[in-house]
Parts: sequence; structure tokens; C-alpha cells
Amino acid sequence: MLTLLKLLQDGCFHSGQALGDALGVSRSAVWKQLQQLEADLGLPIYKVRGRGYRLQSPLSLLDRSILEREGCPWSHQIFNSLDSTNAETMRRLGAGAVPPFAVIAERQTEGRGRRGRRWVSPYAQNLYYSLALRVDGGARQLEGLSLVVGLAVLKTLRSFGLAEAGLKWPNDLLVGNRKIAGILLELLGDPADICHVVVGIGVNVNMQLATEDIDQPWTSMRTETGVLVDRNALVARLNEHLEDYLGRHKREGFAALRAEWEGAHLWQGRLVNLTAGTQSIQGRVMGIDATGALRLSVDGEERAYSGGELSLRLSDDS
Repeated sequence: MLTLLKLLQDGCFHSGQALGDALGVSRSAVWKQLQQLEADLGLPIYKVRGRGYRLQSPLSLLDRSILEREGCPWSHQIFNSLDSTNAETMRRLGAGAVPPFAVIAERQTEGRGRRGRRWVSPYAQNLYYSLALRVDGGARQLEGLSLVVGLAVLKTLRSFGLAEAGLKWPNDLLVGNRKIAGILLELLGDPADICHVVVGIGVNVNMQLATEDIDQPWTSMRTETGVLVDRNALVARLNEHLEDYLGRHKREGFAALRAEWEGAHLWQGRLVNLTAGTQSIQGRVMGIDATGALRLSVDGEERAYSGGELSLRLSDDS
């Protein structure tokens, strides 16, 4: 079935006879595989008499051999479908896999974002990527890590022509007020000593119409640029920038990257509402501190906030 999908990924019409010849099967067997593609992967397929079959829209399928030729800094495992790339990476670490390594999927059935939110993950449309890292020396080495990853993702997006992309504390990337990417970090092991961190990255790449409702405004690289993005080139570029920023973070600490992050923060100086559980705090964004905590001016007093359960929104007055 995946071989058939590779033949169709260009979005052009292919006759049933040509597809059958390429696969070494009958035209009726091709039709059955096409029906299975639609049912299993949710990919609409158009049939036009005299022209053949084509996908509703071209796809850019992931190819491990292409990534290996790009000289990746860590190994990759590419899956057709997973519950989530973070969950699979945690399982592999638990089974003794040695980081760094990356797990990528064409589709997630239980993709997750921060605060337990579901990450919509249609087949071969976006990037679902997790990187496993070993952290020595305790949780202090994790200070500002998600923000550093955000810088790497931002540089990747801008290199594909998304000049208006920017950061939103703590783990989102936006174009305007529309979300284009998010980051989810999860720990495994003893944060006071040696532990592993899974860096989950989701990027809306070629998605134009969501197959399911999304609970916030969103956009994608293709929507913004008008062109189909080569997801293998995207992964290669992301690897390059992750290696650079993670290396700088390890050598110099987050403080060395703080000014760069603040310069890319879209909500710098804006009036916001910070939600922590049932508590809502209104303040003006002053920036971040040397650990990556958010600095707010609240009633004329500077306060710092950090934690995985915080949610930040623009105030109606902003």
C-alpha cells in the first residue's frame, strides 16, 4: 500500500493499468488498495474516467535514505503511524536505547500538546518529531531548554521564507496570532542527577484543511508560502539548527541566548493574562529571566512565572 502511495504522491493522474504494472498486480487489486488508502489514512482519492486516479493534493513523504544522505547528527526512525512520537521515544528510552536519536511519524493517533491538549496529526501533512537527549548534572541543565528549541524551530521556519514567524512564551510559534508549531518536553529519570529529556516538536507543514476541529487559530507553512514544503528538507534543516542551538545551550547556558529569544518574542511589551490553575493574573510582558521564566509587570511590580501548567493569552485591552 505504501508503494502505491509513493507512486501517487506527486498529485498527478495515474491510470489503473500503469499503477498495476508498476506494482505487478491487477487493476482490481489496485482499486482495493486505493480504497484501503482512503479508509486507513483518510486520504481522499479522485477517480476520473479516462485519466485514472490521483490524490486530492500532492504529498511529501518522509524518506530515511534522504535524511541519511544529508548527514544527520543523530539516527532517525520513521514510522508510518504511532500513538505519539514522544510516547514511542519514551518507550525506546525505557528499553535501553541510547540517545541522541529521533523518532518521526507520518501520522499520530494520539498526538499531544501542552496541558494535555490533543495535537491534530493528519497523515503525511505535518511534522511529528521527537528527539531524545541525555542530560547530565541535574535539572539545572534544562533551564530554558524549551525556549532554546523554540529558537531552533524559528530559525528553520524563517529559512523557508516565513519571515513573520515568531515565538510565544513558553513553547509556541506563531505567524500573527495563528499557531504554526509547538514544543513539548518530557523527562524520564532522576532530574537531580542523570536523566533523559524527550523534545517533542510539532509543525503544521502542508496542512490546508484540518480533518478535525482545532481549538485555536492555526496556520501552516504551505498556507503562508503557497508552496508544497519538502518535509525531508525541513527535517534536515531542523536537525542542523537543533544541533547548533543545543550545543550553544550546553556550552554557554540559556543566559547567552536570552536576548535573542526576547528579540523574537511576539508578545514582548504586550498586556497579557496568565492563567495558573483557577488563578488569572494580568500584567505586561517585560521579557524572560536567565532561567527562561516569564517576567511580568503586575500592578507596578515585577514578578517571574514558570511551570508547565501555565497558559498565556493576550488581554482584551492589549
